[in-house]
Amino acid sequence: MPYFSCIMGTPRHSLIKQLQTSLPRGMPFDTAALARVGVSAKLAAHYVESGWLVRLAQGIYAFPADDLTVHGAIKLLQTRVPGLHLAGKSALALHGVRHNLGVREQLVLWGDVRFVLPEWLTSRFPARYVGAQLFDWPDQALAKKSLTTPPGTTDGLLASVPERAVLEMLYDVGTHQGLEEARNLFDGLRNLRKDTLGRLLGCCTSVKTVRLFLTWARETKVVDVQELQQRYTLPVGSDKRWMSRMKDGTLLTLRTHG
Repeated sequence: MPYFSCIMGTPRHSLIKQLQTSLPRGMPFDTAALARVGVSAKLAAHYVESGWLVRLAQGIYAFPADDLTVHGAIKLLQTRVPGLHLAGKSALALHGVRHNLGVREQLVLWGDVRFVLPEWLTSRFPARYVGAQLFDWPDQALAKKSLTTPPGTTDGLLASVPERAVLEMLYDVGTHQGLEEARNLFDGLRNLRKDTLGRLLGCCTSVKTVRLFLTWARETKVVDVQELQQRYTLPVGSDKRWMSRMKDGTLLTLRTHG
């Protein structure tokens, strides 16, 4: 019997049917996922030649004519990049905090390691990746609690909780994130959890992020800043003002305690 007609006693077309029913549609898959249903790299190559699969990149496949979803694509990357999640204003949007989102709004992804987003993703979904260590985690429990799967999204998709997402957005202010848009999004924040916010601010490694949050929180009264500072030790840096020239030429000046 020809090699491709049977694998471990399973006829080829039966294996293809199993492949199509066991792997989710709209989500790319890798060789590890194929191996779990009995498809070797060699057999996968044959399926590509036969038109049963398409190869997106080395070791990455999808079903022909399958419309890949952005959440499905991100879920695959989550299995390959430690800590990868939807972050900043992309996460805020999933939690209902939006401001004039464009049709092709750029996705903001963060992770724990240096990583270059693959072309098969960015050619379909405009996105950028940030590998900054914004938090010096006191324990992994807090790191895990700061990520969630927002209601209405793909099961298992990871995104920052609002308290983490706003700090990630503020970190980007002056580089990839405009000040005016950030402030408009900040104004839309509601019901931030004080304990989660205090713990995240307490281990934040960016003085600019902490001071900017405290400044706007005082102005908007989204949280009681005085209570936060009494309950938590917040890293606001030295007693000097924090100043930085942003890309558009605006000088951002932040007081010591926001």
